[in-house]
Amino acid sequence: MRPGAVKNPDRLRAQVRARYAEIASRASFSPPANGCCEPSAAIQIGYDPHELATLPAGANLSLGCGSPTSLVSLRPGEVVVDLGSGAGIDCFLAAKRVGPRGRVIGVDMTPEILAKARALARSSRYRNVEFRLGEIEHLPVADRSADVVLSNCVINLAPDQDAVYREAYRVLRPGGRLAVSDVVATRKIAAKERDDPALWTSCSSGAMEIPRLTTLLRRVGFTEIDIDVTSRTQPVDSLREQASLGVVAAAIRATKRRTRTG
Repeated sequence: MRPGAVKNPDRLRAQVRARYAEIASRASFSPPANGCCEPSAAIQIGYDPHELATLPAGANLSLGCGSPTSLVSLRPGEVVVDLGSGAGIDCFLAAKRVGPRGRVIGVDMTPEILAKARALARSSRYRNVEFRLGEIEHLPVADRSADVVLSNCVINLAPDQDAVYREAYRVLRPGGRLAVSDVVATRKIAAKERDDPALWTSCSSGAMEIPRLTTLLRRVGFTEIDIDVTSRTQPVDSLREQASLGVVAAAIRATKRRTRTG
């Protein structure tokens, strides 16, 4: 078993799906306690308050650990894919930046939360946003069709994170950009902690150590890799419980090779 692998990925994936289905069922959109799913001020993790004010009510579930749209300059006409799009906060922000000639595709594996996002897109008339049901290890997106891949505190929840980054690379065009807000581990996480479903589903024990993540991104084919820890000494409110495991928020940026291979 490779470092960071989980013993029962199907069971873990089902537990993650059940947790987020329960979040979606709450009419107040108020997430449960523990880990990255505590209610937190979106402004504290990097969102622009003026942009937040333009979003459909209910798009912000306070599930993130950063603001991936602030990590990359989105251009009019670009195609953006959001991995684990939730109720659509980052999709809707990206949609405004790419404009009517652009397109944003949100992918999420939880039908209940996907239904929320689709309803918000319809009621707010976001015509350049669509939400697709799927696992981020197997993206329902064509090869070399995206300019940017975003994700916000979701990849750490995937049982096979290697596959997630391979898929991100596959769907990006040559020269496409990866912009991810996620948690990373500043120390080795013990096997018993990785096998604890409560720790994993609360955005804790699935965090990857920075050297391994760097190696993975390079092996997949990404270049211009930059992993910037954003809360090493003063964790944001949503990550205070993770701090005991050495888990912190990070901004992850990389670029797909500009050749047409891969």
